[in-house]
Amino acid sequence: MKSLLAGGCLCGAVHYSVQDEFVYALNCHCSNCRRATGAAFKPFAGIERDKLRITQGQDDVSIFGDAQATHDVHCGTCGSLLFSVVRDGEYAHVTLGTLADAPSIRPTAHIFVGSKAPWYSITDDLPQYDEFE
Repeated sequence: MKSLLAGGCLCGAVHYSVQDEFVYALNCHCSNCRRATGAAFKPFAGIERDKLRITQGQDDVSIFGDAQATHDVHCGTCGSLLFSVVRDGEYAHVTLGTLADAPSIRPTAHIFVGSKAPWYSITDDLPQYDEFE
């Protein structure tokens, strides 16, 4: 049986749990992910949306985007990007940095490297893709 992982925001207002059953994990270098995280790229893991739930602080959640479609879920207090709802609401992209527990999956590739930050050099041997299908 897979374990349940805990995650949350910087200030502790919002907590979530997610099953350790991620389908994929990637490092996204697109400009939107860089702006959303303030980092060179966003390491994330994808999972079916129904395998993730907010366990504390639902009233502190802030949605950026279309709440009925693709959107980002942030803490409304500290602004931490917790996860993104994608693929017609069927999947969530959990930002790996917000997990308190270590997932069993690791990123397997870099995506959108065609628009990566010019000041950042990728130094690992993972495959690199200019875009993502």
